[in-house]
Amino acid sequence: MGYNCEDLSWTEAKELFRVWRDDNERRSEDIIELWENVLEDKVNKLGNEKFVILEQVVIAALDCHRISLAEHCIVQLSLQFPRSLRVLKLKAMILEAQERYDQALELLDTIIKRDETNSGPRKRRIAILEARGRIPEAIKELTEYLKRFMSDQEGWHELCNLYLQEQDYAKAAFCMEELVLHHPHNHLVHQRLAEIKYTQGGHENMEIARAYFLQALKLNSNNMRALYGVFLTSNNIATSQKCPAPKKKEANKLMQWALSKIREKYAAVDKKNSSNVVASLESMMASVQIN
Repeated sequence: MGYNCEDLSWTEAKELFRVWRDDNERRSEDIIELWENVLEDKVNKLGNEKFVILEQVVIAALDCHRISLAEHCIVQLSLQFPRSLRVLKLKAMILEAQERYDQALELLDTIIKRDETNSGPRKRRIAILEARGRIPEAIKELTEYLKRFMSDQEGWHELCNLYLQEQDYAKAAFCMEELVLHHPHNHLVHQRLAEIKYTQGGHENMEIARAYFLQALKLNSNNMRALYGVFLTSNNIATSQKCPAPKKKEANKLMQWALSKIREKYAAVDKKNSSNVVASLESMMASVQIN
């Protein structure tokens, strides 16, 4: 915290809260300190902004496990907005923080019944199922969620993570393919899809993985994971019995190219340790050429 609470007026504190909201900063400890030392006693001077700040304090209190503070703020919000779905969601988050998951799920179901287009409660349901270790149920719930909200990119990322936990790499790859459609110019998305296909194994998946590693490198030439990926996938292809001679020759050329690029990158950053890394890769190449 780069300031002293005692030196701030309540208007300056209110402005700081507004800046953090606009910038989506999760300054939970700072929010609680400012609230308790500056704003809480001036809450009636905040006007309509009072309720937005109270919501901000509730979320900060949950981040810091200050349940009593969150409940105190919720009481004030409930009095002003007795039928608000937004307030109900905050109540469910408090129950979730207290690990009263069944009650939280009941409250979230109530919100969903009243507003089926509200994505927030559905995502909280999935988070609760994950917290309880019920991964297959979370996958089913998230799959249903994405049928309604297909453009939710965070949802596709999370579904990919859940499938990876279950070691269902084919479905995890499908999730990343969806994200490639959303972010065709994001090298990290291409890289992650390549890594999943590499993990799946097999000659065909290895060729697909190499293609995505190459695309990641095309988008960002400094992506070292993608560069290593090109080397490793080419090594696998070159040593595969299913690989015809022309493709083995192509794979060897790509290995040499990747090795030269890796050598350049390491030499530019760390000349002392680069020789050990390059030597291990060169030994892999030597074994391929002998075979």
